[in-house]
Amino acid sequence: MDALLQTAQAHAQAARFTEFLALCTEITAGRPNDLTTLLDVGALLSSFGFVSSARECFEQARAIAPRDLRAVVNLANLSRDCGDHKEARSLYISLLESLPNHPVIQRNVVVSLEYDPDVPDEDRIAAARAWGDWSIAQAAGLRKRPPRQPYQGRPLRVGYVSADFCQHTVGLFVKDVIKAHDPVHVNVFAYSAGHIKDWVTEAVSACCRFRNVAALDDTALADLIRADKIDVLVDLSGHTSGSRLTMFAHRPAPVMVSWLGYFATTGLPYMDAVLLDEWHAPAGTEKNFVEPIIRLPQRLCYTPVPWMPEVVPGAFIRNGHITFGSFNNTAKLNAGVIDLWARILSSVANSRLVLKWRTFNDELYKQEVLAKFTNHGVSESRIDLRGPSFHVDMLEEYGDIDIALDPFPFTGGLTSCEALWMGVPVITWPQSRVVSRQTTAFLHQIGLSGLVAKDVDDYSRIALELAEDRAQLKHLRSTLRQRMQVSRFGDVDGFTRELEKSLSELYTRVEAGTDEVR
Repeated sequence: MDALLQTAQAHAQAARFTEFLALCTEITAGRPNDLTTLLDVGALLSSFGFVSSARECFEQARAIAPRDLRAVVNLANLSRDCGDHKEARSLYISLLESLPNHPVIQRNVVVSLEYDPDVPDEDRIAAARAWGDWSIAQAAGLRKRPPRQPYQGRPLRVGYVSADFCQHTVGLFVKDVIKAHDPVHVNVFAYSAGHIKDWVTEAVSACCRFRNVAALDDTALADLIRADKIDVLVDLSGHTSGSRLTMFAHRPAPVMVSWLGYFATTGLPYMDAVLLDEWHAPAGTEKNFVEPIIRLPQRLCYTPVPWMPEVVPGAFIRNGHITFGSFNNTAKLNAGVIDLWARILSSVANSRLVLKWRTFNDELYKQEVLAKFTNHGVSESRIDLRGPSFHVDMLEEYGDIDIALDPFPFTGGLTSCEALWMGVPVITWPQSRVVSRQTTAFLHQIGLSGLVAKDVDDYSRIALELAEDRAQLKHLRSTLRQRMQVSRFGDVDGFTRELEKSLSELYTRVEAGTDEVR
């Protein structure tokens, strides 16, 4: 990245967006036919939510170099991030036809289907299975399970692989689990494929054998894992950004597991298990997974960040009206979500809706979203679209919300945890996809299954009844945090012991087996 782009990035990171946009315009105006500049500026604009300006850069890049498909990859990602899944799906399919062996396109095709409400379960698992076949072919074909080291009387050697050992959803969920591992029973290795280093990275690296593997290709990384004699290798990314799942097709460890950072089948038949729980994976979920399902007592546990603000009284007390809200990724805002939320706003007199995500930095996109609500008869004066902010400031904005509305089929994960910790109840609608059942799991663990809807009408009913019950809203505001603190949901040590038990039992079962290709 050149000096001007670095300066622009610094402006954005400091939330000086006026200066940021002006400098991006200056850079592209000075190099209108420079493909690399257009792609770099477009990527920077996109990362801070300026999707319209980013799209202009990528369209200009595509016009300059129509055979260079990098611009099309970025345009597909933009369509996904703005909830236009039909367009994203079309672009990803065309990209896959042109570049069938491109690993980023391969994984983006698979993960994008999880956001798309119009894709049936059988198509999603078929795409994942196709990826699994492709990844094995790329790794030179089927491999037998590596030899297992006798386990009895020694610690299990567990390796976690992720690009997100930083202040990312995965990093925040996993850091305390890694720290809580009992060294008598488990030797922990972390293989970090990311480029961001922050306080979470430091916390993880301080309590395990930390390997920075961002510069290693799949073969070299697999060789390192073999040299470390890992017994159980745990993927924390699935098909998400920065994933090293293609390396798992080299089968570098005798037991391999999918956990935490992904929300569907990896499609890789070498995986010995996916770790879920009874709420994420009720009976019948097996048909949507290549991996055998191991149901833990809970899929994860939650620890708040150190700068978590105190809970403040409900917004309705100050405002005199109910305010709904969602701080989820706008990729989750499909037509069905907007239709239901508009219906709720129409049913609750004088209510408001706050939506917050980085794409609301973009004025054109904001107008598109507002128009969708006005088309449903909801005045845009009742919709508050907010751009990104520093994490502590975002958490404080939960003070402006009385009830959180969960999108579907891709529900909140960390977002729901943070809303609940800030005293804001979350209404959710679980469906067949695991990713639609995240908030459901959290609510069951803290005894609030009454906020889990059966269908669209039930979701609307729960929202209306809760909006009318001001006493219940006050009670939830003052007790939600304590509910989480005293529940199993917040018991990191207890969760880690269960995780260790499940991994050791899995290894023992595999150790007793044969070296078949599964």
